[in-house]
Amino acid sequence: MKKIFILILTSLIASCSVESETNAQGEWIKGSPSEKMEAMERHFRGFDMAMVETGYRYQELYWAGTDENWGYAEYQLKKIGIALKRGLERRPKRAASAKEFQSVTIPEMKAALQTKDINEFNKAFDKMTVSCMNCHVLEKVPYFIVQKPLTRQSPIRKQ
Repeated sequence: MKKIFILILTSLIASCSVESETNAQGEWIKGSPSEKMEAMERHFRGFDMAMVETGYRYQELYWAGTDENWGYAEYQLKKIGIALKRGLERRPKRAASAKEFQSVTIPEMKAALQTKDINEFNKAFDKMTVSCMNCHVLEKVPYFIVQKPLTRQSPIRKQ
């Protein structure tokens, strides 16, 4: 049994090393470890990518709540929190502007979702939209105007 395990493990290791020799993934990251880290940071970018994800999930949250698909809405809210947290790791100077959103708006939306009441959801969503705009004003981008979505992009629906 031990010999079979060693044979399987050796085969897996050998196949992985052959695959990595022919796989071009990662070859675009060149230079010293510091230069490689700088390249990865450029590709992760700043807070804008966190906002792209947050905008998408904001829309999904809206439609999930509208459909009363509470599990999907909770999932999207959780992912909004994670996207913001990761974005703030990259751009900690934005933390002050996002503080209320993280400490008040997200918990209020979470509480509204737990009621599974469409009216509570709508109130919390309206407050979330205002909170988004408040953050944009604090970041000196008041022209990033957030509104409820008018059309649905995702195929996710409640059965």
